[in-house]
This record gives sequence, structure tokens and C-alpha cells, in this order.
Amino acid sequence: MIKGGGHMDYSRKIAERLWNLPDKGERESHREETFIDDIIQKSHIERELLHNLEGISTVFDGGAGCGRFSILLAKQGCRVTHFDISQPMLDKAKDLAERAGVLENITFIKGALEDLSAFGDRAFDLVISFDAPVSYTYPNQEKVIGELVRIAGKRIILSVSSRLGYLPYLANPLQKNQFILDENCKDPWVKWCVANKSSAIRSFTFDKSIAEKQMADGLMGGEEEIAEYEKGGAPWCITYAFMPDELKTVLESFGVKNVELAGPGAYARTIPRELLVKMMNDPVQRSDFLDFCYEYDRNPFVCGMGKDNLLAKGDV
Repeated sequence: MIKGGGHMDYSRKIAERLWNLPDKGERESHREETFIDDIIQKSHIERELLHNLEGISTVFDGGAGCGRFSILLAKQGCRVTHFDISQPMLDKAKDLAERAGVLENITFIKGALEDLSAFGDRAFDLVISFDAPVSYTYPNQEKVIGELVRIAGKRIILSVSSRLGYLPYLANPLQKNQFILDENCKDPWVKWCVANKSSAIRSFTFDKSIAEKQMADGLMGGEEEIAEYEKGGAPWCITYAFMPDELKTVLESFGVKNVELAGPGAYARTIPRELLVKMMNDPVQRSDFLDFCYEYDRNPFVCGMGKDNLLAKGDV
């Protein structure tokens, strides 16, 4: 396990290499066409944003990716600063913003969340950060949250990796298969999940010690990822997963008030893939299902069980 010291910079180095792979912009921009959990998470976040725009004119989107929410907010008349570590995703976001006719409402900046020193205190009415980029800044995740709060003038909404949401993966290597919308699509990650389903079942063994360790410290990744990086590879990010009460406490320690938590995907993960696909392919059922997911997943008693994102919002 890594803990500070000479390894402190590896989270950022690994994230920079991973997210700057040439195909990242194109692949990440199609997540809502390939995975049902992404549809549910993005739908939940979109609703949350649109319900919290009163008095908001300027927005900082940290780890903004391909612009899913930067573009949404620009369409609502907000001035958005789109901030991301990935040049391929920045390029894709600019292209999508231009197609949407909102390019002039968005400022694109390449940078890492570990350094927000270029932005003044309370510089933006609303600060958002989704799909857990904060969790990829270990061991600086709390400092990064503090900096996001510092530049927020009115409100902050963010999502991080959920420890309770991630732990079921350790007993179910097929969980991502549950959310594949079309098993015959060309997405490389979908193809890998489908091709390796049988071998994942055959090779699976539950390791209680790993589950207990991750339950205790919330850290996913470390020495193996560092070794792969040093060999020139692009491993998945070293990730810190939060407990719900922990995230609430951290936000409150930086002065955030009225903190509310949600777990997008909590309801859907209880449903077999066949039924999820059926609902997603029926416009009426899809709309009704996403409506109900939004209500269910906002219940504080299930907030930790969002598939792998824990959502929080609050006032500053």
C-alpha cells in the first residue's frame, strides 16, 4: 500500500498518462450510449444541477471530461470554466460545445485538481466535479476538496468514489456486465467484459482479507499500478473511496452547510441486466424508471450504495 513519501506524486502521474491516451476523448464521450449505469448517473446529476441553478451565473467544472455538464450549463446561460487534465477530452469537449452552439460560453483550461492556485476565493457561484476525479488525487483528496470549496461562492456539488458502492465488486466480478446496454457494440471495454465473462467466473475467489482492507482504508491500487506505470503502461488511477459520513464531515470541516448525499445507481444495481435493457429500450419505461431512480437514490440510507459514485451537495 502506498502512503505519502516518495509515492505522493504517482496518483497525479498515473492519472495524467491514463486520461491523455489518444482515444480517451472519443471513448468517454459515448459512455451514455454503452453503459446503463452511466445513463442513470448522468440523468441524476443533470436533474440535480437544473434544480440548483437559482442565482448561478458562473460555474467551475473540475475534471469536466468531454463536457457533458459544462455544455448543459452553458445552454442554461451560465459562464463555465471547463477544467480537465486530459487534452483529448478537452479537444472533444470543444468540438461538442461548438456543435451545441455554446463554445463562446465556455473557457477551457488544462490542469490538475491538485493545483487550483490560479483561481481566487469564491471565484465561481457554483463549483462542480463529477465522476470522482477528486478520488484520483490520493493522498491529497481532502486538500483538493478544500480548494474546491475555497473557490465556490454559493454552492458546491461533487461526486467521489464510494467505498460502500465499490466493495460489492470484490464479490461480483460481473457487476459491470450488468450495465451493458448493447453487448454487440464496438466499445473496447464492453467487448472485454463480454469476452472475459466466463473466465471471470471460473477464476473468481472471494478474498476476505482484501475486502476487509479496503473497507478499513478505502484505498484501491498502489504498488502494482506504480510498477506498471514505471514500465510505460497506463494503469487505472490509484483511487481513494470515501464513506458517506466521512465525505459529509470533510465538507463541513471546510464550512459547507446543508450537506446532502445521494447514491446514483443504488436502485438499479438490484435489477438484472435483462430487465434494465428492456426498460432502457422503451422510452416510456425509461423515463419513468429514471424518475424513480432519482427519488430512490437520494434517500440518505442508500447514498453509499451508488454503483461507484457518492454524490454530495451543499451551500458555502
